[in-house]
Amino acid sequence: MPTIKTKKKKKSVNMRGKNMGTHGGGARKKRKKSGHRGGSGMAGTGKRSDQKKTLVLKLYGHGYFGKQGITSKGGKKDKRDRINLNQIEINLEKYGKKTGDTWELNLKRYKILSGLKDYKVKNKLRIHATEASKTALAKVKEAGGEILIENNVKKE
Repeated sequence: MPTIKTKKKKKSVNMRGKNMGTHGGGARKKRKKSGHRGGSGMAGTGKRSDQKKTLVLKLYGHGYFGKQGITSKGGKKDKRDRINLNQIEINLEKYGKKTGDTWELNLKRYKILSGLKDYKVKNKLRIHATEASKTALAKVKEAGGEILIENNVKKE
């Protein structure tokens, strides 16, 4: 007596190998959702999904991914340049030149700060700056120098 086949393999299991891209379902478009209307377009391409990422970048540009929205409006960071007197004296040759017994320093972009509490200025300095702290002014004056504050400097 011949043996009866009790379980039939699914078509997709048999359909392996070369040129079996449709698995016997006919044209690829027939297997899509909603009849023959085609695919679902950009369905499932949310901001955090990876499919169609290159297409999204081409369509919407490079500002699409990442965080957008409201940020805090208060407390903007002060980005002005500052420099301490002790840093100036360490780098005197870098910032200025000596004329007689006085060092001429052009630091028009900077605010001059006194720096260390017990620090004493050793050289006679003549500094051109945007701003200076009261203690920095006093320390430079004590050493026989001066800080000239320039008001016409453009602030960025």
